[in-house]
Amino acid sequence: MASFTNEGVTLAYDDVQPTGGAERTILLLHGFASNRHEGWRRTGWHGAFERRRSRVIALDQRGHGESAKLYEPEAYTREKLAADALALLDHLGVERADVFGYSMGTRTALQLAIEAPHRVSNLILGGVGGRLLEPAAEDRSGGVAEAMLADDPATISDGMLRSFRHFADEQGEDRRALAAFVQARNPPLDRNAMASLPMPVLVVAGQRDHLAGEPEDLARVFPQAHGVAVVGCDHFSAIPHALTKAAVFDFLDGLLDDPFEGRF
Repeated sequence: MASFTNEGVTLAYDDVQPTGGAERTILLLHGFASNRHEGWRRTGWHGAFERRRSRVIALDQRGHGESAKLYEPEAYTREKLAADALALLDHLGVERADVFGYSMGTRTALQLAIEAPHRVSNLILGGVGGRLLEPAAEDRSGGVAEAMLADDPATISDGMLRSFRHFADEQGEDRRALAAFVQARNPPLDRNAMASLPMPVLVVAGQRDHLAGEPEDLARVFPQAHGVAVVGCDHFSAIPHALTKAAVFDFLDGLLDDPFEGRF
């Protein structure tokens, strides 16, 4: 396991470089209760990027995977998560990269892009849409924390929360750390800062992802953005889907012509 330390927190990561050198570098930021292996390797993203001669850097965000587990909510602010990602790029000597966050990882990716736009070539936001802009998007922590700490998952009445708890159990994640993670207090996302981001942005989510909302609604916030809904997919099935990969690679290749709207 490769690891480094940022402000006393040990963080695990992968850094996979193709034979003969990379044509581009991408930083991958997984979702809540996931990790770098489940979120990116098992779902086929590592292999897909490697076949395209990309250097793949994937971080276990703090509280997840093989990274340090912390039990105070203040350890998990967006600013600290983005600082971890930026510190990893510094640790590896990477000046500029494409950045791809999925679900919770989009918040880290957005914060990184806002704080250091010169370090981000292209920004990919997966598993999110217009609901990210709703005030309640940052205020759903109580139910998630309760679901993580429930003695019996069968007592969780909300289907989505039960799915996240089941996923966390499957991955062997530290549920107490996850409960602290979701209780971190963050200010609302800065729409003005998002509207001034200079890099191209892709927002992609499953057409049936009710947790995300419409990708196009979020894409309209950015000056250079595309929104793509992946037909037939929900929040969990979109990330490994071939159509999601097609949307991402078309975006990186500059083949998505119509901003703000698309169906795959």
